[in-house]
Amino acid sequence: MNRIAFGTAIGMALGFAVAFGSFGQMLIVALFTALGYGVAKVVAGDVDLRSYRITRSGK
Repeated sequence: MNRIAFGTAIGMALGFAVAFGSFGQMLIVALFTALGYGVAKVVAGDVDLRSYRITRSGK
């Protein structure tokens, strides 16, 4: 999925959250969207967490 389609889908989801809920519910949708995006980047291999773990452990 390209960035334009992804951004459009996110905008629609947040728009529905505001239209049918409150601002707090929209923030919850945005939080889970960001979390899902991060997990998808890790699963796709775009983000390597091994280098983070090595630098954090001091080795």
